[in-house]
Amino acid sequence: MEAYTEWQGKGATLSDKTACKEFGLTRDEIVEAIRAGKLQYRQTSMYGNPFLRLLRREVEALVRSKHGEQYFRVQEAKTELARINTELLRLKKQTATLEARKSQLLADLQQ
Repeated sequence: MEAYTEWQGKGATLSDKTACKEFGLTRDEIVEAIRAGKLQYRQTSMYGNPFLRLLRREVEALVRSKHGEQYFRVQEAKTELARINTELLRLKKQTATLEARKSQLLADLQQ
């Protein structure tokens, strides 16, 4: 039962494409690890596009064993930095929109 719930936990899985993007793995490395029994997977699809769902903890362990702890930490930091930059950009756009609306409301009040 525990293995089944692991697949359903938030953030516990990732797609093969996300694993490549976040950890710098190649599709061939992922397939090789699956064949070697190092990675469990589930084949699924979204909007008709097939992809592999992998357990995040197994992908992280694979990256650590294959490339080392330092490489893993660098990739993790790069991914977090990209997320932070994306969020900052979103907040800047939201702030600009709110400032414009505020100016409009203040102008309407002064009329």
